[in-house]
Amino acid sequence: MGRTVAEKIIESHLVKGSLKPGTEIALKIDHTLTQDATGTMVFLEFMAMGLPRVKAELSVSYVDHNLLQTDFKNADDHRFLSSAAAKFGVVFSRPGNGISHQVHLERFSVPGKTLLGSDSHTPTNAGSSMIAIGAGGLDVAMAMAGHPFYLRMPHIVGVRLTGALQPWVSAKDVILEMLRRLTVKGGVGKIFEYFGPGVATLSATDRATIGNMGAELGASTSIFPSDHRTREFLESQGRGDVWTEILTDPDAQYSEVIEIDLSELEPLIACPTSPDNVKKVAEVEGTSVAQVIVGSSVNSSFRDLMVVAKAVEGRHCHPDVSFEINPGSSQVLLNVADAGGVLNLILAGARIHQSGCLGCIGMGQAPATGTVSLRTFPRNFPGRSGTVNDQVYLCSPETAVAAAVFGKITDPRKLGPYPQVSNPQKYVLNDDNLVFPAKETTGVEVIMGPNIKQFPKFDPLEDTIEGTVVIKVGDNITTDHIMPAGSKVLPFRSNIEAISEFVFSQIDPEFPSRARDQDAVVVVGGENYGQGSSREHAAIAPRFLGVRAKLAKGFARIHKANLINFGILPLTFANPDDYDHVLQGERVRIQGARVALDRGQEELTAEVLPSGKKIALRLDATPRERKILLAGGLINLAQANALSNE
Repeated sequence: MGRTVAEKIIESHLVKGSLKPGTEIALKIDHTLTQDATGTMVFLEFMAMGLPRVKAELSVSYVDHNLLQTDFKNADDHRFLSSAAAKFGVVFSRPGNGISHQVHLERFSVPGKTLLGSDSHTPTNAGSSMIAIGAGGLDVAMAMAGHPFYLRMPHIVGVRLTGALQPWVSAKDVILEMLRRLTVKGGVGKIFEYFGPGVATLSATDRATIGNMGAELGASTSIFPSDHRTREFLESQGRGDVWTEILTDPDAQYSEVIEIDLSELEPLIACPTSPDNVKKVAEVEGTSVAQVIVGSSVNSSFRDLMVVAKAVEGRHCHPDVSFEINPGSSQVLLNVADAGGVLNLILAGARIHQSGCLGCIGMGQAPATGTVSLRTFPRNFPGRSGTVNDQVYLCSPETAVAAAVFGKITDPRKLGPYPQVSNPQKYVLNDDNLVFPAKETTGVEVIMGPNIKQFPKFDPLEDTIEGTVVIKVGDNITTDHIMPAGSKVLPFRSNIEAISEFVFSQIDPEFPSRARDQDAVVVVGGENYGQGSSREHAAIAPRFLGVRAKLAKGFARIHKANLINFGILPLTFANPDDYDHVLQGERVRIQGARVALDRGQEELTAEVLPSGKKIALRLDATPRERKILLAGGLINLAQANALSNE
């Protein structure tokens, strides 16, 4: 039987396991990327392993999140990352050079390679046919050290595209249609592979947009074939020599197939407060808008910005709208300027910001109280913007610019003729903001400021876990709920003790103080617990506060892996109705935990105190993951293995 594109790349990188869905596999990782919000912890974890240099084929450290320098903390982190990159043989992308996954697509992506990134939107590199996966920082640190990446073999779901997009409809509308159909849980345990005649109508950066927001489906990643459009993009970047054709075999089979006729799509918009709350723009047309932001994590390519720049030519933004542009990379801004787009944007009243995540991670650009903000971002989780009770909508650049011009949500087809924008045959290139490491780094010093603290030590798993349910939450709790982003919190990413004060602060500001009063803490959650970003701080900081187990109806992939990596038991209710029978403030006792993990038992029993009610729980963990949990975390296990091998 033939192979899909995803199967071909995975099979060529298999270290352990088989292509049987649901079974654990280990993949050789070719490239890694980190960004500054997660990268400081990744380098601290890597340094704890005692290796002199990274062993991955290519590792790149990007600075794109914590760009505001309101005091010394972020600036110190940037110096630390720069010096650590130089010390350990990592390419360093300077602040302002651009967003990790976009710059990697432009300057480093290679069809058929694997990429592991400590950013959940690493799958942007599906645009050049990489198996690009977002993961927790510790998994990335292990890949930098030359270890394989472990995951459950996903189901490969085919998305057959036919037809072609109509004017004023773009790739963002394709992924919004996927979210409308499947919801934020619809991709768990899956890779979405796009195929069919409609694929050829999409450029590499169109594909990158779809791959980026596949993360919002909960997918392991997304993938496109490496075809003439991939080669076209790589040649325009001066890197045509790395192209290779990778196509699905004619007799390949998908676990299921989703059909989308591109010609039937119309402008779509995700309404507050979830990426899957998708409606037709026409259904919410007329809603007044106070802020429009184009760019940042997704829709920040040359095409995206130039469509906007041409649409506003001879126009000015509405007087009630703050119209803002976040280029995805310095290369994009350079080429938009070269094409005359920057002048159009300035004359239209746009505020052009530095290349970075910015408002997407809550680092500035917070909207005014009680106002609507339209953004081309991938997420609109409540409060993520930095404003309480925000009203953030997600849309295409086309829909965004229409709102900027008219001051209200408007079908972009009312702007008139669709601007004709072609990607450059040859991009204007400038790699001066990439710092490549020397071959000899013995004398390089890693510079650590006072806010950068060593990684905390955690105890092995105890046989009896007894803790208080300090908080109980509902379905679709995001990592933003658990560990918020934003300019107030992000500067403490390299200081676990300090950042732990913000755990669950959006839901329950008293959680940290109540947790510290307990000997052990249990958290109870609903479906899809931990969806969203790859931030491992949503596992490390709770563990620092004494969380030993999380009981939920279901977990998001990356967060579950992070919980295991830091020694927190991710347990699901065998009977989902038992969620209602565990209340905040009650005690939960799980006896024989170590014995159960040692024996490979999936079933554990919790006793709720003082009622004495017994609740059946399940631990879906591989033998390798059980060893990690028993050791109290992956770092503990790695150190123990290193000592046993001496």
